[in-house]
Amino acid sequence: MNAPAEHANIARQHLIDPEICIRCNTCEEMCPIDAITHDSMNYVVKFDVCNGCMACIGPCPTGAIDSWRNVESAKAFSIEEQFSWDVLPDPTELEELEASTGGAAPSNETPDEVKELTQVATSGQGGPTLAPWSASHPYVNLYTPQNPITATVTGNFRLTAEDASSDIHHIVLDFGATPFPVLEGQSIGIIPPGTDANGKPHLLRMYSVASPREGERPRYNNVALTVKRVTEDHEGNPAKGIASNYVCDLKKGDKVQVTGPYGATFLMPNHPGASLMMICTGTGSAPMRAMTERRRRRMALKEGGELLLFFGARSPGELPYFGPLQKLPTDFIDMNLAFSRVPGQPKQYVQDLIRERAEKVWQMLNDDNCFIYICGLKGMEAGVMEAFRDICRANGGDWEGLRPQLLAKGRFHIETY
Repeated sequence: MNAPAEHANIARQHLIDPEICIRCNTCEEMCPIDAITHDSMNYVVKFDVCNGCMACIGPCPTGAIDSWRNVESAKAFSIEEQFSWDVLPDPTELEELEASTGGAAPSNETPDEVKELTQVATSGQGGPTLAPWSASHPYVNLYTPQNPITATVTGNFRLTAEDASSDIHHIVLDFGATPFPVLEGQSIGIIPPGTDANGKPHLLRMYSVASPREGERPRYNNVALTVKRVTEDHEGNPAKGIASNYVCDLKKGDKVQVTGPYGATFLMPNHPGASLMMICTGTGSAPMRAMTERRRRRMALKEGGELLLFFGARSPGELPYFGPLQKLPTDFIDMNLAFSRVPGQPKQYVQDLIRERAEKVWQMLNDDNCFIYICGLKGMEAGVMEAFRDICRANGGDWEGLRPQLLAKGRFHIETY
């Protein structure tokens, strides 16, 4: 966020962390004033255009967009500098800036005013995204691209039918004796081997963890991922995803370079009685699978709290984990599966099923012990928000007023791409 005129000497510059950015283009699409751009390597923010509206913060699936540095206004990082980064520059402390001006606060600013400016710059509209109050403490950034951890592939299973258009795999990675603590809802980075057309190492790709905190196999130091093989771009043109094809082709015993864990807010609550409303499509099922499996393994504890799932795909054969889902008891999870390409049947999307369950959804939206999670393709987000808006309106409520309340209580979480 750029400093106002009366704080001209010091500004809070908005940056994007190239280490954890997955280059999904969400921030550039969301920015209403075209303050974000990119080249073949990095997504960057234009200092002289960004007005700190925060429209890009919430939708970012990794948190890479929520990066800031204190800078002298006349020495803000240029677009060219940002394009060249592999990592963010070290933070510049306000005290150092003050020292460079002879130890005095900048013109027209007291230290308290500088502190206030910094707090305003980082607060965002409606406040920052918060984790559920009872979520476990997450460990983040234990391993970086400069210091990755090596994992061994112990399983690679295709989840979708052989004739399905989506080739989705369940990958299990083992970390041996090296600690790698993860929670449901966190992500890890995979570094594909080799270099790009410019001779630089491939950028890491982020994948949500699909296993609960004790691992895919309890008491083993492992995690599971849900990965779709990318063979075309968003316009349907042929395009081979470097990381996804690498991961989907991994064999048992292969070694993989991993970074992370990442994510400190898309976490599940731990207190008894907490309910989850989960809405997903495709590989967006990964964190939902992790949370559901965590609850399944603790069924005997009778902790209470409902599980409501809305899961969308083209057909049952394209739905990851379709078989295992059918084996879960109905009194454990309330499943609502939407299929949009089943011959002889009308198209159904997750937002359609949300409207069909309007009474239940309204009750859970207003239950302080219910936490909502949305993950999957960006295209579904607008439909889900409109369904929530309709349900609120039909019950005399206001979605635009309710959503900030959910965010402030750590009850509303979105990761779309």
